[in-house]
Amino acid sequence: MQSNKQPVGQPAIGPNTIVNRQTTTISNSRKTILSVDLGRTSTKACVSRNPNEVIFIASNVAQLTVEKARGGGFESESTDPLVDLWLEYRGDGYALGQLAADFGANLFGGDSSKSPSKVDDALVKVFACAGYFKIKGDVDVILGLPFYSQEQFEQEKDKIISLLMGPHVLQFRGEPISIDIKSVRVMPEGYGSLIWCEAQKTKDTPNFADCNVAIVDVGHQTTDFLAVDSFRFARGVSQSEVFAMSKFYEEVAAKIEGADSQSLYLLEAVHRPAGERFYRPRGSAKPVNLDEIIPELRKKFAQELSSRLVAWLPERVTDVVLTGGGGEFFWEELQPLLKQAQLKAHLAQPARKANALGQFVYGEAQLVKR
Repeated sequence: MQSNKQPVGQPAIGPNTIVNRQTTTISNSRKTILSVDLGRTSTKACVSRNPNEVIFIASNVAQLTVEKARGGGFESESTDPLVDLWLEYRGDGYALGQLAADFGANLFGGDSSKSPSKVDDALVKVFACAGYFKIKGDVDVILGLPFYSQEQFEQEKDKIISLLMGPHVLQFRGEPISIDIKSVRVMPEGYGSLIWCEAQKTKDTPNFADCNVAIVDVGHQTTDFLAVDSFRFARGVSQSEVFAMSKFYEEVAAKIEGADSQSLYLLEAVHRPAGERFYRPRGSAKPVNLDEIIPELRKKFAQELSSRLVAWLPERVTDVVLTGGGGEFFWEELQPLLKQAQLKAHLAQPARKANALGQFVYGEAQLVKR
């Protein structure tokens, strides 16, 4: 079976392929695996199972002239790459993360009302991750895409594989890099969290290989509802909905004069602990205490999210895994609903890193089969 043509309904992983639960890489440690979670708030990436080594890059991308991109070259050696990310590829320059936001790029890389595909800018984001980790030579990439429908998933999967596969030469923050992407594996967004939960299984967690599980991944752009029966992805009932944290951020911003719902600092403030949620919009002399805004909006939003979950939830599900930044944010509100339905609820930990980490575990298992 070709690794980059694996049927989405038959993920080649199960209890026999992820029983190894150590925190270091397995026997194929000479292989470089790059796991990339293409989030709309941030791209999460890792090259190991260590949660502390997962990086976050804000999802903003700005295309620049090469000359404009090279303007940061004088400080590339001494600056943290994550706050000053830029690269050159095929005659174009690109800024990513906070640097791109400073150049006016939003989280969607364009008009957010168009809900662009995550395939857009994926190549540049993968390059940024490879550059940060100083990857050179052969690399195997694994990532996830929303599952709006099987037809759209397969189309976007083929497109992203075509974009990424093969050799690439670029300049990362002024340094030349040559990589050869040998394989690209794509899974439905959210599935990596289940793999990570299984790989981290303790005596207090079930054997997910024996369960009918619902994965609820509340991200920035979509909430992904995935049904998985004994690690078989149920593609007929799984779906992604364009109702997620971006909507919540819009509701928060609407309560604050001059606020931008895509401000990285607003998003950061929303997720701080109570008592620390202060946000100052550009042009304002005084920060706003979000504790006066969030509780009511959070309750209302959780009710809508709960309604959508109940409307979708297959009858056979026994366990629900919540993941993503939104899954963690609404964990306390969703728990009572799940308990009332006599479902066992699990929060993937760490929730924002679980997809990237699970994808990496999946990549390990696939390389062992070679």
